[in-house]
Amino acid sequence: MNRTAKLAIGVGLLVVVAGAAGWSINASRKNATQVKIEAVKRKDLVAVVTASGWVRPHTKVDVQSDVMGRITELYVKEGDRVHKGEYLVKIDPTQLEAQVERARAGVSQAMAQAAQTKANALQAKRAYDRAKEIATQNSALMSQQQLDDAQAQAQASTEMARSADYSVAAARAALAEAENQLSKTTIRAPMDGVITRLKIEIGDMAIVGMQNNPGSVLLTISDLSNMEAVIKVDETDVPQIKLGDSAAVAIDAFPKQTFTGRVTEISHSAMISPENVATTGQTQQAVDFEVVVTLDRPPTTLRPDLSATADVVTATRKNALAIPIIALTVREKGNVKAMPTESPEAKQAATAAVSDRSKDQEGVFLARKGKAKFIPVTVGIAGRDEFEVLNGLNAGDSVIAGPYEAIRGLEEGKAIRRAPEPKKGAADKAGEAK
Repeated sequence: MNRTAKLAIGVGLLVVVAGAAGWSINASRKNATQVKIEAVKRKDLVAVVTASGWVRPHTKVDVQSDVMGRITELYVKEGDRVHKGEYLVKIDPTQLEAQVERARAGVSQAMAQAAQTKANALQAKRAYDRAKEIATQNSALMSQQQLDDAQAQAQASTEMARSADYSVAAARAALAEAENQLSKTTIRAPMDGVITRLKIEIGDMAIVGMQNNPGSVLLTISDLSNMEAVIKVDETDVPQIKLGDSAAVAIDAFPKQTFTGRVTEISHSAMISPENVATTGQTQQAVDFEVVVTLDRPPTTLRPDLSATADVVTATRKNALAIPIIALTVREKGNVKAMPTESPEAKQAATAAVSDRSKDQEGVFLARKGKAKFIPVTVGIAGRDEFEVLNGLNAGDSVIAGPYEAIRGLEEGKAIRRAPEPKKGAADKAGEAK
């Protein structure tokens, strides 16, 4: 075989080997899981609890009536600013004025009876004194029985006079009560504020105010200078919130403005108690707790009952090592296998896993030479999109950050390849052009 033939055979063998290697690489790439890879970075993190609720004044008074009657005068309208002691409502006083007159007559009658009983007591005492004097001078003219009868009569008259004094005091108390009821036909403002709710008109019947009876409320006065947002926080988030935490409050009626405030109250019981739900037979609902955020410098245009959403800042970290939230996953210790798919068997396995969490470990998959490497990590606070990493990673590490289904299916040593960057759409290009 000449030299030219040997050279041709050698070149042919090289082509075959190169083709086989290329085919092997292409096959490996096809079997590799396509993932998104991001570098671990340092950044400032803010942990936030978001909850919705409504706006209310810190101080308000629901004005109710202590007497029943027809409303004859209404001195205010909704939105008016009032001062403490200012006239609000007038209730027809006719019946109570009659009661006052009857009470006054009762006082006069009791005083007349008291005067009569006192005169009788004085007369009985004088009669006893005369009988005692006669008996002293001549016992034959006054028997002991007569003397005892005179003494008993005098004592009885004295007690009747004392009872009459009590009757006068009772009559005067009845008069004071009637006058007090009459004074309640004029309702005055109990505090400075704004009339935020007016439920009555002239001619309506005012009923006596009773606890938990909204129908007895005539109007509401609110102090709009001190407003707060009441938010419903899920039970899983309540332990993270502390008194004094800052908050940013968005109010639907003010879409271009964000209000600041601080947490001033955290309820110690649920808004709807599970115990009450069980007693009444209602369907179990989410357990929420009431958290109050007092607003800083609320505007005068703010109104009660407006819808609000608050972002409560529970923790901050400066220059923290951070990973995307989606990158964190859970695997069994010493057995880094793919998580089960969403099937009945998978749900059963997940339920069993929850019963023994001591076997689980949190961690992330790193991209190492085209393969997935599981690294256990300890995380701290959670920002909006990232977790704080306390240990296990270093800045610059290439962490697999999605997609979610790909991370669920990763195992130790599984081949991976970087997903292509999404192409910018026409809208993005147009935005760049601007």
